[in-house]
Amino acid sequence: MADTMQFDLVSPERKLLSAQVKSVQIPGAAGDMTAMPNHAPTITTLRPGILTVETENGTEEFVVTGGFAEIGESLSVLAERALPRGDVDQATYESMVDEAHASYQKTKEAFPNEPGPVDDAVKLLMDMVAVGTHIGLDPKQPSI
Repeated sequence: MADTMQFDLVSPERKLLSAQVKSVQIPGAAGDMTAMPNHAPTITTLRPGILTVETENGTEEFVVTGGFAEIGESLSVLAERALPRGDVDQATYESMVDEAHASYQKTKEAFPNEPGPVDDAVKLLMDMVAVGTHIGLDPKQPSI
């Protein structure tokens, strides 16, 4: 099928999806991108966001917290953590934000006079907060 490509989404816990897809919208660290068949070979890191997969049978969405995507003849996404959007309720979302906030706090303590790592940790935290808004949950606003 020239109009589809193989896609695999894997997290440390499990394989979430393996299917022929038309396109995948990826929350890349350098910006969102859409991978389709015949895409130029690329490797990108992921930021917290929504990974949207278009198959012959419809669209599926997954919340990812980071990881990377490798695009070639096929597309593989290795996510730090990934959950089907329907599995992310308010409590799960708040737990994910709390984890990102704890990571920010550790980074802030470890690098008190180095804005680069702290700025990166804040960006990851704010991206995680934005996920809640995107999927219709009450955004959790941690103090920075």
